[in-house]
Amino acid sequence: MGVRRAIDMAVEEARNANGKPVYTLGPLIHNPKVLNDLNALGIKAINSEQLRTAGSTINNEDCINHSIIIRAHGISPEMEKNLLESGCNLIDATCPKVKANQLKIQELSKAGFFLFLAGEENHAEIQGLLGYAEQRAMSNEQRAMSNEKKYLVVSNINDAQKEAEKLFKINKTARTALLGQTTISKDEYFNIANEIKVFFPDLEIINTICAATGERQQALREMLPLVEAVIVAGGEESANTRSLFAIAKESGKPTVLVESAGGIPEEFFKFETVGLCAGASTPDSVIEEIEKALTDGFKN
Repeated sequence: MGVRRAIDMAVEEARNANGKPVYTLGPLIHNPKVLNDLNALGIKAINSEQLRTAGSTINNEDCINHSIIIRAHGISPEMEKNLLESGCNLIDATCPKVKANQLKIQELSKAGFFLFLAGEENHAEIQGLLGYAEQRAMSNEQRAMSNEKKYLVVSNINDAQKEAEKLFKINKTARTALLGQTTISKDEYFNIANEIKVFFPDLEIINTICAATGERQQALREMLPLVEAVIVAGGEESANTRSLFAIAKESGKPTVLVESAGGIPEEFFKFETVGLCAGASTPDSVIEEIEKALTDGFKN
């Protein structure tokens, strides 16, 4: 929902821009075809280097007074402030669920909680969340060196166990809370929670997982016993698509992640039953294209 909403907002802005380019902070979607379509409408993504230095990069005559779209992942308050001061027309397309998580982190931070953030440390959503924890986004190593031990990103159960144990040795009575990337799998999230609870039984677990993401993952699990192989449709850079791929792969059944029908391996047409699932941001046109390719291939 969040990605499609951001795309709709960008398209609407482009229609009202009178030919001026509309910029997005990073690609709105991890699908080359859709990005090309957006580019044709004058919607251009600022690359990762520009994103890291957005405060200075946006403030130039090429971008000033033009529209800048904050994508569904959201950004930090500091970056938002820099963009507003640059003179651009800032349009916030942050996913409502992500925005709610940002505000929750801000609330817990002010209340003095130590926060564990479950997800990919370099993911845009996590970086934005760290900004709402009222600190400069930094790596775990940088944070350790600066003796700031209030916020940590944990990407798996091993990280969770290691960092919770470290915190316990320093502060056994710390008030702790767990929040996560909206696209993390439910199983992974609660496995991480269980590792932390070994040391901090009163851990406050915040439900930050996107409902649509959870529903897609559950639907995939219910489908797995009924098929011989699985095709996951979506971009390789999409976190929720990668989560679907990991779930299907763990079943032991042949699994492939494709961005278009052209990526379907020939051997998949030899199975009698193939399951198809898609990431939240995968366009309907791509899903229909893959369905048609499979149907035609089975007929032949």
